[in-house]
Amino acid sequence: MSILKQHSSSVFDELFNAFPANFGNSLPAGYPTASVNIHETADAFHLELNAPGRQKEDFSIQVDKGLLTIGYEKKAQTEETNYKTIRKEFTYKSFKRSFSIDDQINTDGIQARYENGVLKLLLPKKEEVKNAPKQISIN
Repeated sequence: MSILKQHSSSVFDELFNAFPANFGNSLPAGYPTASVNIHETADAFHLELNAPGRQKEDFSIQVDKGLLTIGYEKKAQTEETNYKTIRKEFTYKSFKRSFSIDDQINTDGIQARYENGVLKLLLPKKEEVKNAPKQISIN
């Protein structure tokens, strides 16, 4: 079973076969979200959320009862009075992504940074979980 399970879309159904058939279908179609990449190393999982054009202060990241939730809340902007916007195509909708994490993740060591439009999270594995060579005895 995977350490990370996604709760906002069914992208991981293809990668991890441990999910129920209807997993990730709880959000209505068209619900705003951010694309995510997940990488694993021997020491950690690395999450990358594609979220260009935002401010790092507008993100929230929480871990509660085995659920990692990453959200972005769009702040209301006041329009300047000295000019009028003729066309506005940039959109920065609020979103929320949640992932189940199990006890193999060191939640106290989770780190995040936002650079070049990508929110990057490091989820370190606990020491006893890190991939280490295992000697197998022959009977």
